[in-house]
Amino acid sequence: MTNIIVVFAKIEDAKSIKNILVKNGFGVTAVCTSGAQALSYADEFNDGIIISGYKLTDMICVEIKENLPPDFEMVVMASQRVLSEVSGTGIMGLVMPLKVHELINTVGMMSQGIIRRKKKRKEKPRVRNEEEAAVINSAKHLLMERNNMTEEEAHRYIQKHSMDNSTNMVETAQMLLAMQ
Repeated sequence: MTNIIVVFAKIEDAKSIKNILVKNGFGVTAVCTSGAQALSYADEFNDGIIISGYKLTDMICVEIKENLPPDFEMVVMASQRVLSEVSGTGIMGLVMPLKVHELINTVGMMSQGIIRRKKKRKEKPRVRNEEEAAVINSAKHLLMERNNMTEEEAHRYIQKHSMDNSTNMVETAQMLLAMQ
């Protein structure tokens, strides 16, 4: 599920947008009235979408965008004149008065993009630092000496046990070395 934060100067506006999103199958993580609140919520999550008005109680939408974590996207709902001021800032604009299907389609499209990026990040092989690699190698050598395994067998053993125990390979290797 994509984290969606709705932030408008008037709480009634924010709740209305939240209700529209919820009725159309989206989960809304937070509803707030200031940029500081929105940024605080955004810092708790790795990625998501902020849906905002142009001007909030403490800042404008461009200031929020500048301070967002890198994997957050932003939609601003405002008049055409105001939206022309934010073009080129990486902010998606929706013209008011709002057409519900435009909001739903935009959020759906952005959500799918976030999900695709998450999937790509997970598919990338994890790069270990030298210290982590040394721990894994030590555990492999221990298994090779103690259990007469090949390096490949020792690696598979650590890999399998890390998956079975829902730990990463470094943690599993550390556990093996601790039991030595």
